[in-house]
Amino acid sequence: MLRIVWILFMSAFFCCCELDENQPFIQDVNGPHELDFTKKWLSHEHLLVDFVGADSIQPNAWNHDSILKAVMPYLDEIKEFNVDYFVDATPNYLGRDVRLLEKITEKSGLRILTNTGLYGARDNKFIPSFAREMTAEQLAALWIDEFENGIDGTSVRPGFIKIGVDASDPLHGMHQKLVKAAALTHLATGLTIASHTGEALGLWPQLTLLKEVGVSPESFIWVHAQNEENNESYLQAAEMGCWISLDGLGWELEQHIEKILFAKNNGILDRILISHDSGWYDPQKENQTINPYTGIFEKLYPELKSRGFTDEEFNQLMRVNPSKAYAIKVRKRST
Repeated sequence: MLRIVWILFMSAFFCCCELDENQPFIQDVNGPHELDFTKKWLSHEHLLVDFVGADSIQPNAWNHDSILKAVMPYLDEIKEFNVDYFVDATPNYLGRDVRLLEKITEKSGLRILTNTGLYGARDNKFIPSFAREMTAEQLAALWIDEFENGIDGTSVRPGFIKIGVDASDPLHGMHQKLVKAAALTHLATGLTIASHTGEALGLWPQLTLLKEVGVSPESFIWVHAQNEENNESYLQAAEMGCWISLDGLGWELEQHIEKILFAKNNGILDRILISHDSGWYDPQKENQTINPYTGIFEKLYPELKSRGFTDEEFNQLMRVNPSKAYAIKVRKRST
């Protein structure tokens, strides 16, 4: 009975969205929500990552109870800071486990976003063999199906698209296919594309491919943008409408502070996302070392305030920007 109610609700919801394409929404593992700019986000984190490789990964090899025991204390810590949304950026074939995310949601109260897509960085180690032979259109069909029908036989639907490329221009052929598939999926679903990119060298060819498919850069999150040394690239990306994710705060502080202040001083703070890229449980390790999710609140913000940052500006980074970035809405390239 509950499943029937859920199906009816989702059908009505998505019909409504089709009738009004200007009504964006957020989708976590429990379903869709209206945009709410008062909610606080961690916009790029990890709960579980398995680096064994796509053709060796065995989801049944990890134990949910062990993972919960390891990660829940770190999620309890962020309750003090009133975090509402938690973006789990782990892609398929790297440890995406939506049943685990449902359990963590129930225990933590967090609204967790998961993703569809594939991760091509690290020389395609995390691309399964079958996907290498597929066209962009075929890959997009798989990802659209997860959006429409749920992931791995569950009712959980993705809240964004996660891809990954190795920074190069031109892009590796497989990576071009991933970007095109993500663009096609965006046009069919409105899901935002978050792409592991790093240096800007790999950003520009991706934005060119989006343009060719008819997708606006406003649909695109430049993940690990903190790796780019030339801050002028941020100005160019922001002018194009791209989201710039400085998401290594779990590992480094001072460089992020400088880049955030650069964004403020150059009027592009409204295109910036910040997060830790922290966590995570690694099933390949006997002893788990999990990096906490609290550095933004305990270290970064006090330092920013000492340098003239305001509460309103911090809210822009932690509430307004991620809500806009992850809002599900088709963003076509303007002609």
